[in-house]
Amino acid sequence: MDNDHLFQSCLDEAEVHYDKKLDSDIGRLLSRLSLTISVAESLTGGLLAKRLTDIPGSSAYFIGGIVCYHSRIKVQLCGVLPETLKRNGPVSEATAREMAMGVRNLMKTDISIATTGFAGPSDGSNQENVGLSYVAHVFGQKEKVKRFSFEGTRHVVREETVNAALSYLRQYLLMLSDQ
Repeated sequence: MDNDHLFQSCLDEAEVHYDKKLDSDIGRLLSRLSLTISVAESLTGGLLAKRLTDIPGSSAYFIGGIVCYHSRIKVQLCGVLPETLKRNGPVSEATAREMAMGVRNLMKTDISIATTGFAGPSDGSNQENVGLSYVAHVFGQKEKVKRFSFEGTRHVVREETVNAALSYLRQYLLMLSDQ
């Protein structure tokens, strides 16, 4: 199986769950593989960057992150095309992909992750989409966007989205370390 197929299959089949070793595994693997990472966060509002920087030694691989909660910042800092937002909205596969590509290009990292979604409306509108999230990973020139639907409070949806992002990252890093 070539690397592209291996990349796609490992991310399609990876289990999404939190365990105590998730964050430390990622730190160890990023350091061992000498890879850098950046993040663009909307839905998760900085939680992904926090989890990555809670790991001792994270300054060796974590370059930075952008909390692009407003669409204007998605365009200005992450390079999301205005047409993408108009056509697909801020919570979409296309927007997540462009956020991840944009932050990777801006920060010149090996890996980038972007999150966007609906954690829960305060006004009761758009209730049917609560829990919908997209997580985009860019590894070099390879990219993968996954759609999730989580149930629970705003806090749970945001935490589960971060767990999903980190679970897929660990799966990919494990695949690389086995080569």
